Amino acid sequence: MKNIYSNIFSFNKKTLNKSIVNLKKGNVVGLPTETVYGLGGNAYSKIAVKRIFDLKKRPKKNPLIVHYLNYKDADKDVVFNRDFYKLYKRFCPGPITFVLKKKNTSKIQSSVTAKLSTVAIRFPSHRITRSILKKLSFPLAMPSANLSSGISPVNAFDVSDEFKKKIKIIINSGNSKIGIESTVVSLVGKPKILRPGIIGLKTIKKFLKISAMKKSSKISGPGMLKKHYSPGIPVLLNKKKADKNCALITIGKKYKNKINSFNLSKNSDLKEAASNLYKTFRKIKKQGFKKIYVVKIPNHGPGIAINDRLRRASN
Repeated sequence: MKNIYSNIFSFNKKTLNKSIVNLKKGNVVGLPTETVYGLGGNAYSKIAVKRIFDLKKRPKKNPLIVHYLNYKDADKDVVFNRDFYKLYKRFCPGPITFVLKKKNTSKIQSSVTAKLSTVAIRFPSHRITRSILKKLSFPLAMPSANLSSGISPVNAFDVSDEFKKKIKIIINSGNSKIGIESTVVSLVGKPKILRPGIIGLKTIKKFLKISAMKKSSKISGPGMLKKHYSPGIPVLLNKKKADKNCALITIGKKYKNKINSFNLSKNSDLKEAASNLYKTFRKIKKQGFKKIYVVKIPNHGPGIAINDRLRRASN
């Protein structure tokens, strides 16, 4: 039987070198991070960045996140401030993205930033992506490895299913630990959260005076499109039951015996629920359901990020 996943590789020295060679040539590589899997390409290369946008069918107005090993590597591209250092010291490497002023001397392609004067940067904690960044002389533009507006992938097989053989190398590292995208924080002007994530407003407020982003039609960072994270079938929110032959996403022990139900966390653990959200979306889609009904998800802690993804998926 033919191996349909011939572009998925375990991580070793050979795969590391192969990935680095491809990235230096301007190719795109599927990489694991602690949040979701990403499409990595040279952020300084016009060819690599175009490949990312073309593969994802991503709107040009939606900027990419640029990934670095540490703040010293990012110093040549962005203007740091006190707020950045406070959050970097506490949360990096980890699932948080900073929107900062881009330096005029930066080599980052203007298409990466959607021609904005700012750039979104992140320092991933995943050992594989970090080991690759250590060997490169350029940062990686790396959005989630899915078609634009779709569900982010949480394992290598999701990436391969999404793009087939269009990506030659996808590094397998099991399921992403967090399972939803990073928190995006703008540190230009008054600090604000543009996209909620597993690191929430309440946690960040312990270190910095910051507010949540009010509704805005202006895109000032990645992950702000109204329609996003969609499984490709209708998603209906705050429901108690589903119509016949439709799926019901639940949380907690209350719904355990419902027919066609998919529980994000039987113990109502919102971190666990976040890590299961996209896996559950994909499972439901593959099983052929035509609609997804979702019970009310508690809107605190990681629940804020889950509800953000659900709202965008339901648009």
